[in-house]
Amino acid sequence: MVRLEELPEDGEKGTSFSAPTQTGATTEDAFVDDIYDRAVAQGGFTDKSFEEALSDLSKAPLFMTSLEDAGNEENVALEALKALQYEGTKSEAAQNFKEQGNECIQEKKWSDAKVFYTKGIAVLQSKDEAKWDKPEDPEEEQKKRLVLDEQLHVNRARVNLELKNYRSTILDCGTVLKINPSNVKAHYRSASALFALDKVYEALDVCYRGIKLDETNQPMRTLLERIQKRSRVKEEQDRKRRAEQERKKKENLMLITAIKARNIKLRGSHQKRPDMADAEIRLVPDPLSPESTLEFPTMFLYPMHNNSDFIKAFSEKDAIYQHLSIMLPLPWDSKGEYKVNTCECYMDTTSGGIMKVGKKVRLLEILSNDKVEVLDGLVRIHIVPQTLAAKWIDELKKKRGK
Repeated sequence: MVRLEELPEDGEKGTSFSAPTQTGATTEDAFVDDIYDRAVAQGGFTDKSFEEALSDLSKAPLFMTSLEDAGNEENVALEALKALQYEGTKSEAAQNFKEQGNECIQEKKWSDAKVFYTKGIAVLQSKDEAKWDKPEDPEEEQKKRLVLDEQLHVNRARVNLELKNYRSTILDCGTVLKINPSNVKAHYRSASALFALDKVYEALDVCYRGIKLDETNQPMRTLLERIQKRSRVKEEQDRKRRAEQERKKKENLMLITAIKARNIKLRGSHQKRPDMADAEIRLVPDPLSPESTLEFPTMFLYPMHNNSDFIKAFSEKDAIYQHLSIMLPLPWDSKGEYKVNTCECYMDTTSGGIMKVGKKVRLLEILSNDKVEVLDGLVRIHIVPQTLAAKWIDELKKKRGK
């Protein structure tokens, strides 16, 4: 995702400080020494060494370096510190979470920021009013909650955008715009997320609405330019796709018309179709011309030897012997049983029987016969040696009879 120029965050103003330094000592050493000196002056641990005092200090919740410092026993002070974030009214607790989230954003800790914003939202959505302090001014409290609800959702949308949780970004922005339809950040972040999902037209709509709210907003204008550029590309792609769909539709209509005009029967089945790659019934050379010739994918089946050959384009003007002359002799026919003059050709009939067809008859004449059909877009022709034909027909009758 290309970095987007971000709008300023709510409360997102950086703070800085400089700690006093001492000659020959680091800032951290000076800070620790200062704490120790003040503690001694106040009589906190005058009878303890510096190391013992520092050890005790590390057990205080505010100065813990890890949870292990709390020991195995429950640290009551730590639990009390955790509870502080829930003290006060709902708006005060939610404000606390918002501020912590903003601090995480400044440090680009996106996942942590999301946790804090989500907690703030959960506070506002909580139905357990008794858990929070009762506000002195209920009306003012409601106003604060509404403002915080908007800010927490729009801030979490920023985080979700950074984490590439685009759908969550859109949902958060949707919540914001229900509260405040004029929130520019929600428009910007929603448009950014939609753009990332390549929902270009939706992104354009949201971006235009945002520009109307703030015509001088440069990040929004930059985003709009990028979306418009992608929109032009997408429009051209859509135009080509529609043209291709229209062309394909016309080709299919012409193909169906040609097949019906020739009285050829087509039928589909629930059987698994053989893998024919891109082979299909088609009109050549021009699929849009009624004067073109039909071609059919065709399978030569050798049932007495469980073998077959595939012909990708069998013209309606061709006869079977023309293709047999190319196929024969067969590389696996060690006995030389398959020869053009000694083979017979059969096709399945619509009634479930078998019909002998002439090798020198054009395919169109065979297919236009009311007794045969093209199943699953594939012409099937059984090739059987004359010496084995009676045996094959007898076995076929018994098999189909069962």
